[in-house]
Amino acid sequence: MFSGIVEECAQVVRIEHDKENVHFTLSCSFVNELQIDQSVAHNGVCLTVVSKTADTYTVTAIQETLRKSNLGLLQVGSKVNVERSMLMNGRLDGHIVQGHVDQTARCTRVEEADGSWYFTFEYEPAQKDYFTVEKGSVTVNGVSLTVVNSQLNSFQVAIIPYTFEHTNFHEIKKDTVVNIEFDILGKYIARYMEVLGKS
Repeated sequence: MFSGIVEECAQVVRIEHDKENVHFTLSCSFVNELQIDQSVAHNGVCLTVVSKTADTYTVTAIQETLRKSNLGLLQVGSKVNVERSMLMNGRLDGHIVQGHVDQTARCTRVEEADGSWYFTFEYEPAQKDYFTVEKGSVTVNGVSLTVVNSQLNSFQVAIIPYTFEHTNFHEIKKDTVVNIEFDILGKYIARYMEVLGKS
């Protein structure tokens, strides 16, 4: 479980293909604090640390993960938003994020607004009818954000300078593919309405 408060941008230093799996090796400032089997969110995708050295750690993405996320687009040198799993004895600064990316979205517009930025993202209609709501929560590349312009298959978020500088949002431009995780409460409501309609 995560909060969507990104700790830093890790850098991809090696990519290895193993049949349908991909092993990503990354470097970040807290490598020495990681343990094998620990969960770390990468652009919002929960992955398990499978090995580590003094300055790097490795995680593995399976085909299902690569199909539903933007991890397959990563290259050596790519910056990845990382967050370790949430401690249950502290404040929840973002919102409840599972680390289970629902699908990808594409950035369609970036607008600078006198010190902040508005990013618009468009996504294909999900099979489960997931959606965003005005002032609701959404996770983009692992970042907990508030929806400011909810449309049928698109939404907009406002990014403050701190988030822009300390996450990979500063690399997102038009046509960049991002990971999105819809709010868990909204997903349960959508599922409930789906089941209700069949009964």
